[in-house]
Amino acid sequence: MKVVSNASVLINLARIGELDLLRQLYGTLLIPEAVWQEVVVEGVGQPGAGQVEAASWIKTHDVANELLVRALRQDLDAGEAEAIALALEVGADLLLMDERLGRETAQHLGLRYVGLIGVLITAKRRGLIDAVKPYLDKLRDVAGFYLTDALYARVLQDERET
Repeated sequence: MKVVSNASVLINLARIGELDLLRQLYGTLLIPEAVWQEVVVEGVGQPGAGQVEAASWIKTHDVANELLVRALRQDLDAGEAEAIALALEVGADLLLMDERLGRETAQHLGLRYVGLIGVLITAKRRGLIDAVKPYLDKLRDVAGFYLTDALYARVLQDERET
C-alpha cells in the first residue's frame, strides 16, 4: 500500500507519542521534501521533529511535477501541494491530510484521503487501539488539536464509545 502524508497527521500523532500507529497501519510512509522541511528542519526542537527524522519507515520522495505544485500553491501551502502532487505521481492508495482545502483538492483530483481522526478509527477497527476517545482527548489536551464538540461527539457515537 502506497501512503503519502502531509505534516499535520505526523506532528499531532508525535505530540501524543503515537507516531508508530502509522507504521503499524501502513508500513512505509512517503512524504515530499516540503513536509520534511516543515516537520524536521523548520520544526527542529518541536514535538515530532526528532521522531519523524528517526523513523526509518518514513521516506522522503522528490516531486517531479513542479508545474502542478506551483498551480496547487495558489491555494495550498507547500506541504499540502507537494503531498497531493506526490500522491498523484506515485499512484498512492491513500493520502493523509487534515486540512479542509487540501482534502477538497485531493478529492477533486481523484485521490483517496483520510485525516487524523480517520487514522484513529482505522486503528481501532484493525485492533491496534481499544478506543478512539483517549486519543481524541490527548489530541485536544496535549497536542492542541482543534476538534469541534460536535465532531467529537459524532465520532464517539459512531464508534459506540458514548
